[in-house]
Amino acid sequence: MAEEYEGYCVKCRTKRKFEGEKKDLPNGRKAAQGTCPECGTKVTRMLGKSA
Repeated sequence: MAEEYEGYCVKCRTKRKFEGEKKDLPNGRKAAQGTCPECGTKVTRMLGKSA
């Protein structure tokens, strides 16, 4: 189930809203990952511990 997040797109150099999924990273942190709707680059938003 995709949720909407706001993250920084490095290629566009601006904040964008994107649809992404929550994932657990190898270091144990939680993040939302999706693609930028403008350029298609992978966007990652780090989430807090309660997410």
